[in-house]
Amino acid sequence: MVGAARSGIALAQHLTARGEKVRVVDRKLAAELQSTIEQMPPSVDLRLGGYDARALEGVDVVYASPGVAWDSELLNEARAQGIPVSSEIDLFLKTCKGTVVGITGTNGKTTTTALTGVVLSSGDRPVMVGGNIGDTVLDRVDEITPEHWVVLELSSFQLESVERPRLHVGVILNITPDHLDRHRTLERYVDLKARAIEDAHYAVLNGRDQVVRALAARAGGEIVWFDEHQPMPPMPLPGRHNMENALAAAAVGRIAGLSDDAINNAIRSFRGVEHRLELVGEWAGVRWYNDSKATNPDAGRVALNAFPGAPVILIAGGYGGGFELREWVADVLANTEAVILIGASADALAEALRDHPQILRAPSLEEAVSIAAGLARQGGVVLLSPAYKSFDMFKDFEDRGNQFKELVRQRFAA
Repeated sequence: MVGAARSGIALAQHLTARGEKVRVVDRKLAAELQSTIEQMPPSVDLRLGGYDARALEGVDVVYASPGVAWDSELLNEARAQGIPVSSEIDLFLKTCKGTVVGITGTNGKTTTTALTGVVLSSGDRPVMVGGNIGDTVLDRVDEITPEHWVVLELSSFQLESVERPRLHVGVILNITPDHLDRHRTLERYVDLKARAIEDAHYAVLNGRDQVVRALAARAGGEIVWFDEHQPMPPMPLPGRHNMENALAAAAVGRIAGLSDDAINNAIRSFRGVEHRLELVGEWAGVRWYNDSKATNPDAGRVALNAFPGAPVILIAGGYGGGFELREWVADVLANTEAVILIGASADALAEALRDHPQILRAPSLEEAVSIAAGLARQGGVVLLSPAYKSFDMFKDFEDRGNQFKELVRQRFAA
């Protein structure tokens, strides 16, 4: 196995339980992977701190974590030696006995996956939710029966690693440029998203998204345009994007044979997912939202348009580059009273936002929260929606969001 992250742990536990000999390699040092090491079965041959082609000696199959580039040197060497290359999600889909719904898109995957799980849970069949949403599924595959609905969030990285995604329902929410540092071209990225529907019995598509609409010709089964769903489900979370997420989940509910009443009641009960327009709390008439999962400008635009008429203080910035910022900048100018910039992209964003009347800089998230608290006024919103990745200052977007929530609660809820 290449990569000792969550999927690596799940794979190691699954394979060793079946009597397989497992080797796990990772470029990170043992000190960086202590919690991972503790969860690995004791029989695993663990090689940390780097690897080369010798890692393939005596190997029958290579499994790669989603974070490992599919065309990396080691994986290409394995292929050259005739060694099959697979992944946790590929193995899961080959062995899963349940009815699988795969949800992909550039933005909204996590919310829609969680919401679809809630909708399907209103029926009579058991439901399991996982994939890129944060919960591995291979470690639960033995619990799944033919009666189960299995709802998976599928990233482009995961779709790339699946030999043939045989889904019952494939959902594509939207497609905008993302992860081009890995996939290189938009065409390749779109091709990977299309894999979710090419062998699916149902392709649930967003007709409002022109790139997604163009993929209809590649659908292998019946096409359902979720934007045409009636009646409109009552989505309790802010923003038009969340209405689209609700429409997608409702379309899957209808495919499953659920009544509109059951679907609408399930959607009405939904309270969102962590780090995606998550309401941290309201103090002195100011609502604080954690949108740390907005790791690209298009995701950031979604949040910026979720609070029409409210005075918004935005905290943005982070790791990455090469993004097209024009539309994000237009939305920031139109929807925010002040912007507090953090992270490695702060200089570039300050230049891009030079026409904004109030741009401030903060050396840390703690200072950004302090500045925001001083600027916010009753009826307003403080929004952490970075529009960039987190790796310059944080472990991941979850770490960034958790730190934000803790700082806000320390200030107001103590």
